[in-house]
Amino acid sequence: MTRRERPKAVTLTDAAAARVKEIMANRGAGFLRVGVKNGGCAGMEYEMGYVEAPEALDERVEDKGVEIVLESKALLFLLGTRIDYEVTPLHAKFVFNNPNQTDACGCGESVTIVPAVSA
Repeated sequence: MTRRERPKAVTLTDAAAARVKEIMANRGAGFLRVGVKNGGCAGMEYEMGYVEAPEALDERVEDKGVEIVLESKALLFLLGTRIDYEVTPLHAKFVFNNPNQTDACGCGESVTIVPAVSA
């Protein structure tokens, strides 16, 4: 019996993967860790940071040759998210396209996210 590949909790666009590879090459070691935290006027904020090693319960995701880790407490909020890297004349930033996001504040710094439910 052939096992079906498990869907990735989070995926990256080509632009996001290239930018993460560039950032991690400059750092030389470690992992990019993605999570959410309470804050902002809409209730939650996405956060990205560097860690030397994943924590025991972190979810490891490999997409387009990039390995990132997701905070275990944020996993249900991030399921199905596609991370992009957007460059405009005014900014360059990572953008989270999250199907669990129900609202965002006017400035775009905070969001309302509901946990994913299994079907």
